[in-house]
Amino acid sequence: MVNNNVMSALLEFRRNRNWEQFHQPKELAAALTVEASELLEIFQWKSHDEVAHLLKSESRDRVSDEIADVAIILSYLCHDLGIDLNEAVMSKLKKNEAKYPVDKAYGNAKKYNEE
Repeated sequence: MVNNNVMSALLEFRRNRNWEQFHQPKELAAALTVEASELLEIFQWKSHDEVAHLLKSESRDRVSDEIADVAIILSYLCHDLGIDLNEAVMSKLKKNEAKYPVDKAYGNAKKYNEE
C-alpha cells in the first residue's frame, strides 16, 4: 500500500515515540476500526449531493487525513504481521472472482449467497 520510503518514515515515527509496545495486532485492529469509523462519520447522514459538496470544500482535507490514518494503522498491522498487502489483495481478488462471477454479479449488489 505505502511505498518503502513511507513505511520507513512510519516505523521511525513509531520507534522514536516507543509506541511499538502499544501496537499489538489486537490493538492495531481495534484502532483500524476506530479510524475507519472516523472516516465514516464525515459522511454519515449526508446526501450524495452534500457529500459531493463536502469533497469540493476545505472538508476534503479532513477526509484525506482520516484516509491517511486508516492507511497508517493498516500499514503497521501488515508490517508487524509480515503480510504483503499487495499479495493479500491479489489473493483475495482471485477468491472474489470465483465467488462473484460476472454473469451472476454484474449490476447486482446482493451477496453471493443471496437470491
